[in-house]
Amino acid sequence: MAITLEHIRDKLTKELAAVHVDVEDTSPNRCAASYKVLVVSSQFEGKPLLQRHRMVNTCLAEELKEIHAFEQKTLTPEQWEKQKSQ
Repeated sequence: MAITLEHIRDKLTKELAAVHVDVEDTSPNRCAASYKVLVVSSQFEGKPLLQRHRMVNTCLAEELKEIHAFEQKTLTPEQWEKQKSQ
């Protein structure tokens, strides 16, 4: 399976009802080995960071088997708005 930025973005948006998803290929030469994501979803409300990250990891379980490095930031819509205004 070829992993693309669009595939990751679409899957996170659909499965986590994300209102905002940023995906960046951080691997050298953009070879799809390392990714950094920002996911904003109301499904994260009231959940600790570890549980949020597990939700993302579960969503991308198959893709993570082929990804060398994966960095994620998970925010609620309220946290996202607060961060944008800073």
